[in-house]
Formats: sequence, structure tokens, C-alpha cells
Amino acid sequence: MVATHGFQRARKPEQIEARRCAILDTARALLGSRSVADISLRELSETVGLAKSNVLRYFDSREAIFLEVLDENWVAWLDGLEASVIPTEDSSPFAAEIHLASTIAESLVPQRLLCELLSVMGSVLEKNISEDFARDFKKRAAVNTTRLASLVHSQLPDLADEDAAHFAKATLVIVAGMWPYAEPAKSMAVVLGEMHAPPAAEMFATGLREGLVNQLVGLSARAATRTS
Repeated sequence: MVATHGFQRARKPEQIEARRCAILDTARALLGSRSVADISLRELSETVGLAKSNVLRYFDSREAIFLEVLDENWVAWLDGLEASVIPTEDSSPFAAEIHLASTIAESLVPQRLLCELLSVMGSVLEKNISEDFARDFKKRAAVNTTRLASLVHSQLPDLADEDAAHFAKATLVIVAGMWPYAEPAKSMAVVLGEMHAPPAAEMFATGLREGLVNQLVGLSARAATRTS
């Protein structure tokens, strides 16, 4: 549990920024062992040592706090991905697409928090925020999505910009759709074991890779038919 702080009311810009950082630090710490659904604004406020009304001076809502955490994790993932992508030397058909999609999938698998927050971004986190915050967050989300599309296009220059953009958006949809099944409840894990199903984490990793590979290969194949 994060230690509480005996805060005085923040008035100076640096005090306000310190308060925001403390709230985000607390959210990150709670998310390290709990799901978004299990963390209330009341618990977050009490843990950071503020009344709920004071937390809402710095963020629109509980959801806005988690969207900030999502954005920073999203950016950090992209930074690492851009630094780690190495083109394949395999020149067989669609080898580059398979290699790139697999690399992206493998980079996402260990990003538990990013995957969880993406999985509830549209259904939960974007439901209780102001228009101003929504506008700002959507601009940042668009920048992040464009970064992934640009990375894909840099590795596959024959892929049209709109196809790279489609793949970047599809990546988010696939992660969001699959992640809820990656960490099943204890009872469901028991049933899956009785059915001799692979571990949920393994199914997530395999399904994510296959989903991204199929998307990227399919887009490249369709692009080839347009130019033939």
C-alpha cells in the first residue's frame, strides 16, 4: 500500500504538479496488484491522503487518472518497440510481415498494465471524462496510433499509409478483445485446466501473434492485388 501524505492545499504550479504526480504514483502502485475495476476513487484518494473532492481538483475523474497512466505506458511501449525492431533477412513471401507482426505481439505480451488499460479504454475509461479531457486524450491517442503506423510503414514501405494505419488501429482492437481472457478468474482457470486447454497467458500470446500476423499479411496481400 502506498503511504499517505499530509498535503497542504497546492497553490503554486510546482505544488500542483507534485500533487498530480503523487496521485499518478498512487494509481500506478495500486494497478500493480489490482485491476482497474477493483480500484475506486475513494480508495485511491484515501491512499494518496486526499479527499475525493481534492483529487478531482487535479483530474476529471477516476477514469481520467487511469487514462493518463495508459498514455504514459503506451508511449513507453512505443519507445521500446521503435528501438527494438530489426528487419528480417528472410526474403520469402510475407516473411517481413510475419516478422514485424510477431515482434509487435511479443513486445505487447509482457505489457500487462498497457494491455489491461487498452482493454477497458473505450468501454470504461472514456465514459466519465469531460469534453476538454476527451479532446486532449484523443489527440494523444491519435499520435500514439500514428507512431505505430509509421513504424510499420518504415519496415514495409510498399504498404500504403492507409493500410499501415488500419493495422495500427486493428492492433488495439485485437489487444482489447483478447486481454479479458488472458487472466481468468480462479474458477475459470480450473475449468480450462480440466479441459486441457493451454494456460491463459499462453493462449493470449499465441492468439495475439496470430491475429496481428493475419492482419498484416492480409493487408499486404490485398495491397499486392491492387498493384498487380
